[in-house]
Amino acid sequence: MNKISPRLTLFALAINAFAIGSTEFISVGLLPMIVKSFNISLSQAGLTVSLYALGVTIGAPLLTILTGKWSRHSLILGIMTLFIIGNLLAAFAPFFAILLLGRILAALAHGIFMSISTVIAADVVEPSRRASAIAIMFTGLTVATITGVPLGTFIGQQTSWNMSFIFIATVGLIGLIADYFLIPKSLPIPGKVDSHGFIRIFTNKPLVLSFLITAFGYGGTFAAYTYLSPLLEGVGFSANAIVIILVIYGVMVAIGNTLGGRFANTNPLNSLIKMFELLMTTLLFLFVAVLANNGILTLLASILLGLFAFMNVPGLQLYVVQLAEKYVPNDITLASALNIAAFNIGITLGSFIGSSVTDTLSVIYTPLFGAIVVIIAIVLILFIRNDRQSVSDVIPEENK
Repeated sequence: MNKISPRLTLFALAINAFAIGSTEFISVGLLPMIVKSFNISLSQAGLTVSLYALGVTIGAPLLTILTGKWSRHSLILGIMTLFIIGNLLAAFAPFFAILLLGRILAALAHGIFMSISTVIAADVVEPSRRASAIAIMFTGLTVATITGVPLGTFIGQQTSWNMSFIFIATVGLIGLIADYFLIPKSLPIPGKVDSHGFIRIFTNKPLVLSFLITAFGYGGTFAAYTYLSPLLEGVGFSANAIVIILVIYGVMVAIGNTLGGRFANTNPLNSLIKMFELLMTTLLFLFVAVLANNGILTLLASILLGLFAFMNVPGLQLYVVQLAEKYVPNDITLASALNIAAFNIGITLGSFIGSSVTDTLSVIYTPLFGAIVVIIAIVLILFIRNDRQSVSDVIPEENK
């Protein structure tokens, strides 16, 4: 049998990443339809985002540990099968609780996929091309942000929200077929993960602080982003216009991610505090625009939110890796997986806050409370910058 081309393997992973990236935030654009379909409140519908994030939080570290001895080929097939089942369950859910169950199953698949896909991408190419290989795999997530979520939202608006999940399950099936033929069966098996790594990581103050910064800094956005469609509807935008706005939002996310990676190369902490300040300002701007019922300003604020919301991701991940290399060199992969969990704890936190604000005050106030959460991340960075243990030997002295 001929050796599988690394390009084809990366293509298969990118298809999977597109499907997973599409389903993560698909319900953001479908919230109004889900509310009407199940006759539930907007805050209840927001659980489709927050519980998904919780599932990823659990799935990333836990399933990474439990599946350490599995064949990578068999594991990726199992992941995508679980992903398809979860989305089909959501698509045909007769009750809202079944929809949530489907979201959780898909989220568990998401968590473990993110933990192993980068390793597979790195294993199929030469060492000098590993970073490029990982970047190719992640193009699936970027394309999903730009096209997958708006396309899924458009399908839901033209037919029903159920068809959006069927669309995602179909993409997942294509990814599963590609995996069967294009993921090598002879990939290295990492073996059992050392569970004592949890103790080493969670007794290290700089790493724990970095996880908190990730959760608050990344999560603050989701107090508002989870309810972006209702916010836009509230100032007069039509359903079709919201789809276009989500496409523009996705383009800005891609730009923000690229710029964020460049800005964070030399000094992640200094870059992060500036990014969070811009994000906080944008959330406050969005709050004022929605409060004033000004469609133009709300549109501008939404576009800026796309630019700054995920700009911090490369810096947050880089800083954790730097700390892990310094303090727990045997647990770098686990630390990285735990930071993925922290991202999704942030999504859960932000979505929960947004839900509570929507219930007790109004959806209009969700950007304001999102900004408050980001302020907590800024305070933590200011604290960690003054903690010599957190920065010593991690960032070059001239860049501190």
